[in-house]
Amino acid sequence: MEPTLGHNLSHDDHEWVINISRSLEGDTEDNEDLISMRIFNVPKSLLCSKKEAYTPQVIALGPYHHRRVELLDMERHKLDAAKKVRNKLKPIRFIDFVTHTVAQNDAHIRSFYSRYLNFDQETLAWMLAIDASFLVVYLKTYPSDRRRQRSVSLSRRNSLKIGHLMECSRRNTWHHAVLRDIIMLENQVPLFLIRELHILCYPEDNKDDALVSMLINFCKDLAPIKHIDEQRFKEECFTRAHLLELLYHTLVAHLPVDINIVDQGQEKENKEQNDGDVGRFKSAFNSILCFIGFLICAPIQFFSKIFKCKLALQLINVPWKVISSVLKIRAKSAISNIVLSAGDVMEEANTAVAQAQAQHEESEGLLVEEIAIPSVEEFTKIGVTFRPTRGGLSSVKFDAPSATFHLPVIHLNDNSEVVLRNMVAYEACVAPEGMVFTRYTELMNGIIDTEEDVRILRESGDFGE
Repeated sequence: MEPTLGHNLSHDDHEWVINISRSLEGDTEDNEDLISMRIFNVPKSLLCSKKEAYTPQVIALGPYHHRRVELLDMERHKLDAAKKVRNKLKPIRFIDFVTHTVAQNDAHIRSFYSRYLNFDQETLAWMLAIDASFLVVYLKTYPSDRRRQRSVSLSRRNSLKIGHLMECSRRNTWHHAVLRDIIMLENQVPLFLIRELHILCYPEDNKDDALVSMLINFCKDLAPIKHIDEQRFKEECFTRAHLLELLYHTLVAHLPVDINIVDQGQEKENKEQNDGDVGRFKSAFNSILCFIGFLICAPIQFFSKIFKCKLALQLINVPWKVISSVLKIRAKSAISNIVLSAGDVMEEANTAVAQAQAQHEESEGLLVEEIAIPSVEEFTKIGVTFRPTRGGLSSVKFDAPSATFHLPVIHLNDNSEVVLRNMVAYEACVAPEGMVFTRYTELMNGIIDTEEDVRILRESGDFGE
């Protein structure tokens, strides 16, 4: 029964009242899926730092930027992709996918988005069906046959003609521009729709194996750290809500963070044992560990205050010009190394965490400005060496006896800045594991200050070609 009101309502208000009434009178069974928001607006504190890194520049996917005027040129190309999918559909028609798969999951789909979607069920269903079609066609540019992966170059991927979008000489640029937009937080489409559509288009593929393989290659193309646990990826792939979340969990290892605080007597005894170069090393390293330890211990609410401060925002802005001149990257490229503290590093953090907590109690809030993070060059001057590892974030290790810092190899390209920024934005919204990706991104931004820092890391092999 629809509510009756004595006042005249606008059309939009009337539609809202009807939808609310129907929702309340509908199925009342609890469904955990309906409360798992995973697609958010980028926090304003991040958006204002570099809007173009978070706002689609070429193509709108999903409802947040639907029919934005400057992105309308891509609509006809998305329609071309939908036509390709329509011709591939075998058991059903495209309109059946829209009405039976998308529209019937309307409530579930809306639960992914944090913003209220001012679209009726039919409009939202057609919108997402067309966008999912584009993504299915685009992902097919990442070959699922491993034997073909080595021989497929970027130019070959771009040979897929979606509406003859651009002449051959410009397809490489278009590919990167679209790729950056696809991974943006506000441009996400529920992954289960891509999966369902792929199954309907390619029933001959072995269940999900082909799509999983394409998604692995998609993540490898974007990830700054190429190491991927493929077995874990296959097991967890379709538990992720969208492509950005999939990439995030591919990079961020699930390691327990365990910090034990030593007593002041033991701290003093350890301090007295440090002298000469070892003492200077520990003093410098304590600074960086103090930063790590504080961010681990700080509650999320307090961290959000720090995150909004001016200096914290500056930490996100890596000196791209300096780095690009050293790495010889043609366009602006990201240099935001990501490390996740392993057990050895955490043991070194004990004393530093105690110091950080004491400072926090005295000042009612430790500011980022108060922590001096040594640069790579400063570390090398006191005897610390940097060595690359071939693993993921969990392979980070600091070997105290040899004063060696092991870091995963980082591969940078023109898309890295957008990728890193949007992963930080996603983490800021969901805050899993205490925002570990954000903390260590800021940590690495802190130790890289000059061209010399980049040169040292590059010569040590921590930057991949």
